[in-house]
Amino acid sequence: MINKKPKIIFAGTPDFAVPTLNAIFKSDYQISLVLTQPDRKSGRGMILKSSPVKQKAKELNIPIFQPERLNNDEAFQKIIDVNADILIVVAYGLIIPAKILDIFVKGSYNVHASLLPLWRGAAPIHRAIEAGDSKIGVTIMSVAPELDSGDIVRKKIIDLAKDANTGDMTKLLSELGAELMTDVLKDIYTNKPLKLVPQKESMATYANKVSKLEAKVVWKDITSEIIVRKINAFNPSPGVFCKFRGKILKIWKAYNENDTKKIDPGKLYLQAEKNNIFIGTIDGAIRVVEIQLEGKRKMTAREFIMANKVNDGEFLL
Repeated sequence: MINKKPKIIFAGTPDFAVPTLNAIFKSDYQISLVLTQPDRKSGRGMILKSSPVKQKAKELNIPIFQPERLNNDEAFQKIIDVNADILIVVAYGLIIPAKILDIFVKGSYNVHASLLPLWRGAAPIHRAIEAGDSKIGVTIMSVAPELDSGDIVRKKIIDLAKDANTGDMTKLLSELGAELMTDVLKDIYTNKPLKLVPQKESMATYANKVSKLEAKVVWKDITSEIIVRKINAFNPSPGVFCKFRGKILKIWKAYNENDTKKIDPGKLYLQAEKNNIFIGTIDGAIRVVEIQLEGKRKMTAREFIMANKVNDGEFLL
């Protein structure tokens, strides 16, 4: 029998964390406090914006705490006063000191969007797609002070399609993570023992945060396969880009077309009916499906050709 209204503290910040927060709330658990990062300025107007988790917590009328850091007496006292027995962490973004982890008598658990020990760190979905992994998934682990190094509680593995992008996979894995975490909570509160499996450190890889600089395409240095992976990995952010007529051009969707005629790297080739754009790479070409010029909306290849009177043989920089 599930204990009545176990008390949980939830720590999370981005959209990825919202399905887990919502799923726990809808189950027979009491979320006594939500930890999320402080409001940040964003956008062209630098408007102060709440995190998606804060917005959801307000909607659900859950108390919210937004410390800049957790390694101070104020944060420690605030958390200990809640008297919660479990901590759930989903992409929170702040290091949780061991002193705080030790508070929770039933443990602390994290939802991570990779098949740990692969892709520890900030951008696991981006890096899995960029690397061309055939599988992807989500892991529930116990929280440890070292980055994503806790014991594995449960995993869900799925195939990673070659045309999958980070936006689509983030949404899918966030839902899978929510399902897994609620299953784990059910086991905990029905006194079903959890099987904790230590990670193999020798297999660990790291998913560094994506920078805008690495999203810039240098056509003479990159193969078709790698550029398509990058396009998928960096969609929706930061977006693979180059320069067209002096303006930033983002490529949102493309396919490897190495069986087409040889094209110089960065050179545009238009089919006779002007429905497709091919861009040369060092080993062939990519076929562009969705593209966006600076200051304009996303367009199909044909729309872009017509709107900009694109000429066969122009070069991208």
